[in-house]
Amino acid sequence: MAKLLFGTGGTPRSSKSTSSADGIRRIRELGLGCMELEFVQGVKMGEKTALQVREVAEENGVRLSAHAPYFLNLNAKDPEKINASRERLLQTARICHLCGAKEIVFHAAYYMGDHPSKVYDMVKRQMQEVLGQIEKENLSIRLRPEVTGEVTQFGTLEEVLNLCSELKELAPCVDFAHWHARNQGAYNTYDEFISILGNIERALGRAGLDEIHIHLSGIGWGKHGETKHYALKEADMNYKDLLRALKERGAGGMVVCESPILEEDALLLQETYRAL
Repeated sequence: MAKLLFGTGGTPRSSKSTSSADGIRRIRELGLGCMELEFVQGVKMGEKTALQVREVAEENGVRLSAHAPYFLNLNAKDPEKINASRERLLQTARICHLCGAKEIVFHAAYYMGDHPSKVYDMVKRQMQEVLGQIEKENLSIRLRPEVTGEVTQFGTLEEVLNLCSELKELAPCVDFAHWHARNQGAYNTYDEFISILGNIERALGRAGLDEIHIHLSGIGWGKHGETKHYALKEADMNYKDLLRALKERGAGGMVVCESPILEEDALLLQETYRAL
């Protein structure tokens, strides 16, 4: 059975410092298996630090992924903003290549009043350019467009899976909390989770489940989707049945906790999964 790793989105709160290296060490001390580097406010890590992060991760057996800056919109009206968005993705890819993070999660675009099919085509074209440059620079990185939580954002489950099936170098980041919030509280039962995993396998083959990348937290929502992340026990996210579905389907990969109490909930997820 493929192995599912649990970890935090960013440095655990109980780390000695906020540095990525100390975060990785704390992940190991806690008995967790992965950590997502947060570049959401920009890529501010230098090459020397990136190489140190890689060394610490390898020494401690912690798998790394990363989240690209939030300031991305591959459907912006201003071509310069599109160019800047592509460059931010490439900056993230270059630094992740050095620090050993193989997966980069990103929010691709906003609809900006355009029809979703038009936005899909635009995102696909821009991703082809980014992927071509990643190949040209020989960066060992897999980009993961994220299932997003707000109805103004490109990133329904169908859009993400279609994009990843058409562009084989991509793979999805399935944020079950986002999908739950975007759909006003739906997609929160065992049968629905099994159905989502089935959709992933149909779109991407068994590899889609063997190397799944998940974001999870408690979440609140309003008429436009996601409003706020919560601790798992403070919200209605049915994480127990989600974990049961993942175990039932033999999923492997990474579950990144984005709750406000990062490592406490990451450990809760890991302990719940192992008890199944």
